[in-house]
Amino acid sequence: MTPDPGPPDRSSASSAHRGAVPLTKDPDPPERAVPTSDLPPGEPGGGHRAHRTWSARRITAALVAAVILVVTVAALVDVIAVRAGRPAASWRRHLADELATRPVDDVWMLTGAAVAAAVGVWLMVLALTPGQRRWLPLRSPAGCPGVRAFLDRDGAAVLLRDAAMRVPGVGSARVLVGRHRIRARADVRFRDPRQVKDDLTAVLDEERDRLALARPPRIVVRLRRRTD
Repeated sequence: MTPDPGPPDRSSASSAHRGAVPLTKDPDPPERAVPTSDLPPGEPGGGHRAHRTWSARRITAALVAAVILVVTVAALVDVIAVRAGRPAASWRRHLADELATRPVDDVWMLTGAAVAAAVGVWLMVLALTPGQRRWLPLRSPAGCPGVRAFLDRDGAAVLLRDAAMRVPGVGSARVLVGRHRIRARADVRFRDPRQVKDDLTAVLDEERDRLALARPPRIVVRLRRRTD
């Protein structure tokens, strides 16, 4: 007669569980990057071109609002004082006398009109232009017209300068990124300057295309021979 084995040992079961190889979960499939099309936005499958964002211009709006508020409050207080039976303020009487007595071709009248016109033109330009000139819009991915991305000009200049420094023969480089042109200036230490210019232009073209700018600027390369 064989003895009853009894309940299983918990310690052995737990040790066996610890020694077992756990089941691994299948790794998630890698995320598929959304391709960016190089086709023009009007052709099928082409990416959508992004526009510059409009600046809030909080400082300009605050200054204009403050000036209008001060002038309005001062004039309103003086009008209320006159309605209450008090004499008008000296500044308002002096301004009214000057406007009534000075001729239209007076120097101060012309200067004031020119300043007022310049301020008005400046405010109209601010109202009709988006601003944010230091941000470059990027191409939106194909199929995602609502996605908007921007690149800082200084960051783009750093990337292009690093690419220029990898060209053999370039000792130092400086890159300025504008809205329509990318100006690159480099010092040639060795090699033929014409070959260096061709290689530098090709490298900058490739790096600019990698940035996926909505409006790729034109590249202008200038070289200087360094003999020291």
